[in-house]
Amino acid sequence: MTLFASLPRTLRLTIVLAAAASLAAGLCAVGMVALINRVLASQGAEAPRLALPFAALAIAVLACRTLASTLFVRVSQSALARIRAQICERFIGAPYPHIEQTGNARVQAALADDSTHVANGLSVIPVVLTNAMVVLGCLGYLAWLSLPTFAIACAILGVGSWIYHLNHRRALVHLKQAGVAQDALHGQFKALVAGARELKLNHDKQRSFLRDSLGTTLEAVRAARTRGLSIFFVALGFGSFLFFAVIGGVLFAPRATPLDPAVMTGFTIMFLYIMSPLESLLNALPALSMGRVAYARIEALGADADPEVPPGAPPAAPFSSVALDGASHRYFHEGENSFFALGPVDLVLRAGEIVFLVGGNGSGKTTLAKLVAGLYPPLSGRLLHNGKAADPARLADYRALFSAVFSDFHLFDTLLAHDPQDEALANRLIERFQLGHKVGVRAGRFTTQALSQGQRKRLALIVACLERRPVLILDEWAADQDPLFKDIFYREVLPELRAQGKAVLVISHDDRYFGLADRVVRIENGQLAGDAAPPAATPVPEASAA
Repeated sequence: MTLFASLPRTLRLTIVLAAAASLAAGLCAVGMVALINRVLASQGAEAPRLALPFAALAIAVLACRTLASTLFVRVSQSALARIRAQICERFIGAPYPHIEQTGNARVQAALADDSTHVANGLSVIPVVLTNAMVVLGCLGYLAWLSLPTFAIACAILGVGSWIYHLNHRRALVHLKQAGVAQDALHGQFKALVAGARELKLNHDKQRSFLRDSLGTTLEAVRAARTRGLSIFFVALGFGSFLFFAVIGGVLFAPRATPLDPAVMTGFTIMFLYIMSPLESLLNALPALSMGRVAYARIEALGADADPEVPPGAPPAAPFSSVALDGASHRYFHEGENSFFALGPVDLVLRAGEIVFLVGGNGSGKTTLAKLVAGLYPPLSGRLLHNGKAADPARLADYRALFSAVFSDFHLFDTLLAHDPQDEALANRLIERFQLGHKVGVRAGRFTTQALSQGQRKRLALIVACLERRPVLILDEWAADQDPLFKDIFYREVLPELRAQGKAVLVISHDDRYFGLADRVVRIENGQLAGDAAPPAATPVPEASAA
């Protein structure tokens, strides 16, 4: 789909109106130059008679250019906002495996760079249309003055245009390479911020990152864009040279182009005037080209993934269980340069049941949790809700049963999609989770997120509880808690969740608390190695706050 076709009807009409204004400004500018030539050719005799038409054309040029520029600014900014919204909707609407594959850097590049290039390309359209009309109008006036000389000029300009087209294609190759390198650059920027502590602790690592990783990527972007834009401007310089060649031919080769002095003056004036609009036109073409390349990259983002169907109404039947029935998943493990296979797995989570999922690092615990939650569609087998198979085409309905706090969770600063009455409940839970002295909820927003990781996890659990969904997944939630609250979590919070009828899947390494679970499921190398009632809990002495 083209950018124009993707815009709403009102913006398309605005573009048409702005384009018409740009063309009118160009025609009026050509008319002004023609009047100037007539006054010069008559040696001022026609000046009094042409003064009013000249003034009218000047006012028309001012009005049309102002109108066109204002409208295209509105269009470009509206398109920028719309494109960014579409990128976000397309990204979050895609299946979760595609979201993981796309990655943060590619989305950041589309939102920050590609969308801006598209908006910049739209903003130069009035410059392109106005100056294109000026160039065409001036050429038409030259044809009216002398067809033979016009034909020679067109032949020379045609050669210049052909050379410019060849260089334009070469430049686009380099600009596309710069776009790919820009994606990698956003990843390096993220690594610079996220890895600041590690880089500060090791100066050699810091210099290596700045020089070898970030520096190499910066150089790749610089080199590709420099080559592409240099090719553009070399072509522009050659075009200016051709204009002077035509003027020189008209003035200094009169036998080849026999013209009377008035016609020679008109040709010279027109060619001198046309150079500035043509140079502006050609200078604007790189922005149009970069906008076209950027829009193609935006269109390619998510083009290979169909958007998921949004969830429908919640089921009327009471929740009893979710299950995996012979479900499996497989993905490429870059660290080991091999595929990791999970399953086939049979697993049931029942209402009012606490299930601990345990296993070594890399055994597949989090992957299994994502499979249970419907984030990963099973490659084989089925997802079950209340004993019935979930529709693979409507996994959003199945996922609507789950809330989760993963180990790499994100805590939004607002209570999204919550009832306003939940604010009071949120503040009560904050007090219950021993955070009332540090944070609260005001106007649906947390008063601060300047908290430790463990404290932010408590807020994330509160948010999950406010969602009131029947299944809760907690991925190593207790790992960042102090000893006192870790004990509260296992001995008080989890039993309260069970009493609410929730099915809770807890990924944990805290073996001394395994006896508090209803079942302990063990996983090894992607396969379930046990699913049974736990041994009795190990007594834990009362912990004191650190």
